[in-house]
Amino acid sequence: MFGRKNRKKLDDLMAQLRPDLSRESLGVGPGFPGVAPNPLLSRDAARRTAELRTGELALGVLVGWREVNSNPRVVLMFDVETADGRSFRGIADEDLTLTELTRLAPGQTLPVRYRPAVMDHCVALARDADPARVRQLSDEIASRKRT
Repeated sequence: MFGRKNRKKLDDLMAQLRPDLSRESLGVGPGFPGVAPNPLLSRDAARRTAELRTGELALGVLVGWREVNSNPRVVLMFDVETADGRSFRGIADEDLTLTELTRLAPGQTLPVRYRPAVMDHCVALARDADPARVRQLSDEIASRKRT
């Protein structure tokens, strides 16, 4: 029932239901696994989220977001810069409070975590990041841009 062929259909379900959440609309390529219709019921999404929570720290400039539901669950789009100089479009699937949602603004720089071994465009907000480490990372990225 849930063989490889059906899994592909399931992965693209959210893009069919919500075209604004398709890979093309989010600005990512085919390596992005897609937005899970319900990440709490998706084994792959749960594993990805757990791996992202312990991933490498990077800085993401918020490009925009899409509300998925009224929890509010949102998909955040970032232009991410890593400590080693890589840049990519990152997508974070997050549950935010209403207060956090009202504080979002395009151009805002936020710490995010990513999986360097996978590089599938998935990132997560680094809510636990040490402010001193974030400042250090910001300085490293800024100095690299000046040279």
